Amino acid sequence: MHEKSLASALCSGNCPKCRKGNIFKTSIFNLSGFSKMNAHCSNCGVTFEPEPGFYTGAMYVSYVLTLVLFVTISVVLYFLFDNPSDWVYLTAIVVGAVLFTPFSFRYSRILYLHSFGGIHYDPTAV
Repeated sequence: MHEKSLASALCSGNCPKCRKGNIFKTSIFNLSGFSKMNAHCSNCGVTFEPEPGFYTGAMYVSYVLTLVLFVTISVVLYFLFDNPSDWVYLTAIVVGAVLFTPFSFRYSRILYLHSFGGIHYDPTAV
C-alpha cells in the first residue's frame, strides 16, 4: 500500500504514527467545531494528548504563524498601495487575524504534536 508522506500528513491533519487517522473531529470550515480533537487515533489508537497541558506549547507555534500573517499583510499592503493609512493596516490585520484563527489553532497543534509529541511514524501501524 502507498505510504503517506510527512508533508501530506501535516497538511491533512493526520496521525503522526500511522498517518491515516484524523487528529480533528470536523473540517476546518466547521466554525462551531474546528477546535474539537479526537482523543485517540481511529486507525492505530495512539493518544493525541501525550500529557496534560501538552498543547500549551502550541501557543508559541500559533504566535509565529500569526506573526508571519501580520508581516505578510503589512508588506503586501505597503507594496500594493501607495502609503496606505494606519486604519487600512489595522483593519486588514484584524480581519486577517479573525479569518486565520481556525487555521492557526489547528495547524499549530498539528505541527506541535508531530514535532514534540514523542510519537514516531510506524508504517506497520494498523
